[in-house]
Amino acid sequence: MASRTDASTRTDPAEDLGRRFAATRRLSLDLVATLSDADASAQSMPDASPAKWHLAHTTWFFETFVLRDHLPGYALFDARYPYLFNSYYEAEGPRHARPQRGLLTRPSLDEICVWRAHVDAAVQTALPELPAAALTLVELGIHHEQQHQELLLTDLKHLFAQNPLSPAVWPRDPAIASEVPQFSAMKWVRGAAGIAAVGHGGEGFAFDCEGPRHDVLLAPHALANRPVTNGEWRQFIDDGGYHTPALWLSDGWAWVQAEGVEAPAYWRDGGMFTLAGWQDIDPAAPVTHISFFEADAFASWAGARLPTEFEWEAAAAAYDPHGGQKLDAAGAVQPAPAADDTGLQQMFGSVWEWTGSAYRPYPGFRAAPGAVGEYNGKFMSGQFVLRGGSCATPRGHLRASYRNFFYPHQRWQFTGVRLAKDL
Repeated sequence: MASRTDASTRTDPAEDLGRRFAATRRLSLDLVATLSDADASAQSMPDASPAKWHLAHTTWFFETFVLRDHLPGYALFDARYPYLFNSYYEAEGPRHARPQRGLLTRPSLDEICVWRAHVDAAVQTALPELPAAALTLVELGIHHEQQHQELLLTDLKHLFAQNPLSPAVWPRDPAIASEVPQFSAMKWVRGAAGIAAVGHGGEGFAFDCEGPRHDVLLAPHALANRPVTNGEWRQFIDDGGYHTPALWLSDGWAWVQAEGVEAPAYWRDGGMFTLAGWQDIDPAAPVTHISFFEADAFASWAGARLPTEFEWEAAAAAYDPHGGQKLDAAGAVQPAPAADDTGLQQMFGSVWEWTGSAYRPYPGFRAAPGAVGEYNGKFMSGQFVLRGGSCATPRGHLRASYRNFFYPHQRWQFTGVRLAKDL
């Protein structure tokens, strides 16, 4: 017989999943609450998507893979929407071209929100009766939407930065602006050496690309105690870093020349554009919106290198992945200076940290069957791994094993760098 304590503390998995589903869906709407339909419909570049599209695509994910596939008799809200809001799932058929998502002025933002409410209600009603396979997809859908919440913010920032009026999504947080710590020079923290186990292998959610867990060999090395700051990046600029080809990879130097890059994205005339509009550059805050090419060139200039993703993971395993995350409500988003200069700082929730590791499968990796198997595996070519999450990553989304990935020229995300060196 179960004890009284056991019975009173028992958690219904479907009920817990329903609470997290509702919170995630609500946060997405909170993030767009200040936007007009025009704000939510525009697309500033092919890599970005309109805010409205993010709201719709995440809804399509739940309606398609949970309701359509696991709820007998469910009828699609609108049979035209799958063509509009499928992202890259070839198994789901043809779709609207990604670079043209900004042309979808219809359906309106309000109509998308009505669809979201319909799907949300259907999922919540069905949760207690859904099979285990469907509950797994609801879990995946929650984490998928959290990824799109960060993309929504970075895409919106890129969009608003193109507007000569320099609009702000939210006012600046006074707490961020009130204190600017001044730290001594970067310090080095010795990393683990020898055989280390990496990758997800325990309980809880993880994306397929985070496993299987396996052993790697780490050479003696050290990691910087914090990410590179804006002040240090300014020194790189002043020393001619963007005009010294010897510091750059060949592809990186070609990119710098072709694009005329001379500073991180959103830097201009001594200021930087943020989701709260133009602000002064905080020299103590982590530099952000830099490409892999820039991160690698800075490391060469500094006499260091980028860490491998396994060096980073071995160090991060001792830290709380949720301690540095702050995005659980709508509000200003910007990396802040580290709290102090002891130990490893800002491993999670500050800036995505470029590593020197190519995004490739782990030994024994197998993509899941069906359309959801296209989630990560088919992108394991030509991209590099980033670790740690950013100020725009929703709270609760990260793990030490979490692998993000982008192409080496991309920098519209909150991307930064932590240095490493051999010992």
